[in-house]
Amino acid sequence: MAHKYAEITFTPTVKKIQSEKNSRNSYAKMEDGPDFNHLIGEREQAFIAERDSFYMASVSETNWPYVQHRGGPKGFLKTLGPQTLGFADYRGNKQYISTGNFRRMIAFHYF
Repeated sequence: MAHKYAEITFTPTVKKIQSEKNSRNSYAKMEDGPDFNHLIGEREQAFIAERDSFYMASVSETNWPYVQHRGGPKGFLKTLGPQTLGFADYRGNKQYISTGNFRRMIAFHYF
């Protein structure tokens, strides 16, 4: 946990509660940390290469979360770059819910 985690999760409301509960000072240090831990490093690449499944989450146009499991042979999830993962999407039930959610996210630059 460091800089990017704090940037995403410590909203103004969360910071207010942290202050009320006397934990804000220790977490404030995380926000000043180095801005590199959002990249996939060698350690993460090795971990990813050993996986035979993962879960991915998206949000629909109606703002509902959707979590889906993906599986395949060990190593089907690949690191394509320091911020990019790729995987073979094996044929399933052909609902394309995650695909539709992600396409919309990319089109509207929600991430």
